[in-house]
Amino acid sequence: MQKKTIKNTDLSVAPINFGGNVFGWTLNEQESFDILDQFTEAGFNFIDTADTYSWWVNGKGGQSEEIIGKWMKQRGNRNELVVATKVGSETKEHSFDISKKHILKSVDDSLQRLQTDHIDLYYTHFDDNKTPVEETLEAYNEIIKAGKVRYIAASNVSTERLKESFEVAEKNGLPKYVALQPHYNLVEREKFENEYAQLVQDFDLSVFPYWSLAAGFLTGKYRSDDDFAKTTRGEGVRKYFDDKGKAVLKALDEVSAKHNSSPATVSLAWLLSNPLITAPIVSATSKNQLETLFAAPKLILDEEDLKVLEEASK
Repeated sequence: MQKKTIKNTDLSVAPINFGGNVFGWTLNEQESFDILDQFTEAGFNFIDTADTYSWWVNGKGGQSEEIIGKWMKQRGNRNELVVATKVGSETKEHSFDISKKHILKSVDDSLQRLQTDHIDLYYTHFDDNKTPVEETLEAYNEIIKAGKVRYIAASNVSTERLKESFEVAEKNGLPKYVALQPHYNLVEREKFENEYAQLVQDFDLSVFPYWSLAAGFLTGKYRSDDDFAKTTRGEGVRKYFDDKGKAVLKALDEVSAKHNSSPATVSLAWLLSNPLITAPIVSATSKNQLETLFAAPKLILDEEDLKVLEEASK
C-alpha cells in the first residue's frame, strides 16, 4: 500500500488513521485486539488515541491507551506503527488544560499506559484558551528534547491561536505543529474549508479529519427517525437528518451504486480526493466495517462523482 509522508516529518502512514476512541468503550480488550490485528494485517499502520479516551465511561479515561499499549507489547510491533495521542481534554477530574505542568505529567502517564518510550505525534487535543502559547510550546520542546515525543500537532485550536503558535515558534526556535486534526466530512464542510484550509496551506500541515463519517451518519444506517434510537451515537447525529443530510445520503447512494461500493467508502474516498487531506480518522467495530474503510483508498472518484457529492453537501 502506498504510504504518505506526514509533512515536515520522517513519518510515513497509510491513508486511513484508525480512531481508538472505541477501545474500552464500544469494544472490550479482546475485541479491540482483533480489530487492531485486522487493521495492521491489511497494511495500515496509523493509530490515533487520546489520554482521556474514554473518560465518559469511567470519568478519567486511559482505557484506550492501555489497550493499545498491551496489544503492541504482545505483538512486538511498536516500531512498525505510527502512534498519535493527545493532551488537554477535560475529564470529570479536571477541565481543559495545556499548561506546562499538565503536559509534563500527562505525557509520562500516556507513555506508561502505551508501554512505549516515545509518542510519534502528540496533539494539543483542546485549547484551554488561557495558557500562553509560549508555555505550551516550551513544554513540547522539553519533551521532544527528552525523546518522549517526536512531533506535535493540533486539533481543537482556533485559527488565531494556531497562527500565534507558529509566530511564537518561529521567533523563539520552538517546535511547530506539523498536522491538524479538524472536524471535517460531507455534512461538516464549512468551518474547515472557510477557516482552516488556507492556514493548512500557509503552514504546510498534514490533515487528519476526525468524525470523518459524522459519527456514523454517512454510513447510511440512519434512514428514519426510529433508527437514531438504535445505536450509542444515534441521538448525537439526529441533527444531520435535515434536508441537506437527506440530500447527501441520496448522493452517496447514487455514487455508491455506480461504483458497487458503500456510502461509508464513498464518504472517505471523497475526503481522500482532497489534496489537503492525508488520512481520515475513522473507527470500526466489526470486520465488515473495516472492509469499508480498506476499500476507500482504492476508490477513485471522477469529476462527475465529486460534483454530485459537493452539490448535495453545500
